[in-house]
Amino acid sequence: MLNFPAVQGHNLVQGRLNIMNAQARTEVTKLLIVDDHPLVRSGIRSIIQMESDLTVCGEAEGHDEAMAAIAKHGPDLVLVDISLKDSNGLSLLKDIKQNYPNILTLAVSMHDEYTYAVRCLKVGAKGYIMKQAGTEKILEAIRCVLSGKTFLSDGMTQIALDQLGSEIPDGSPVEVLSNRELELFQLTGQGKEISEIAKIMKISPRTVEVHRSHIKKKLGLRTSTDIFQTSYEWLKQNGMLP
Repeated sequence: MLNFPAVQGHNLVQGRLNIMNAQARTEVTKLLIVDDHPLVRSGIRSIIQMESDLTVCGEAEGHDEAMAAIAKHGPDLVLVDISLKDSNGLSLLKDIKQNYPNILTLAVSMHDEYTYAVRCLKVGAKGYIMKQAGTEKILEAIRCVLSGKTFLSDGMTQIALDQLGSEIPDGSPVEVLSNRELELFQLTGQGKEISEIAKIMKISPRTVEVHRSHIKKKLGLRTSTDIFQTSYEWLKQNGMLP
């Protein structure tokens, strides 16, 4: 005599186990690391993989590679450095927000938070953490953002609140530049020619010249050489040169 109830009971238990296993797998949060330094990516990956509920689903060096990885892996959170292989991290943060509004982003950078933190928040990032902050702080920032909150260092919190409603914050002269102007300003200080800047920023050489004109006016500079010298010194002072 066939025992159908027993078979059905076995299938029911097995089905529930499969559902539980699937739920356990979906509880793991996927993170994508975007940084143009392999050693940095490796270090951040090591920090994340110490956590049983977090996993690194992919890595990227620059903007286009990052957007492709996001489309492929569907991460829950993207960690973005400000200086990337082919663009400025601010542009990537903005594009992620526009194309994937449900994906969280956290800026993880060595660059001065007083210059970049508010800019990152304005284009969609949910936090800013310095790489020098250490393992515990980086994990704290990740979990803070994943919980739906915004992460900033204690010293930046009030400054950010004061500046988020302002289009032109006070402070360093470069803070009067738009995000695109700041990107061009940095590339100029890195010794990039007009044609290289145009290719990296995906704009025409003519638009590069227009941006340079705006930069000279805003910073009180006279020539393109002045822009280079000012940018080079600024990058050097902020530890942003190789």
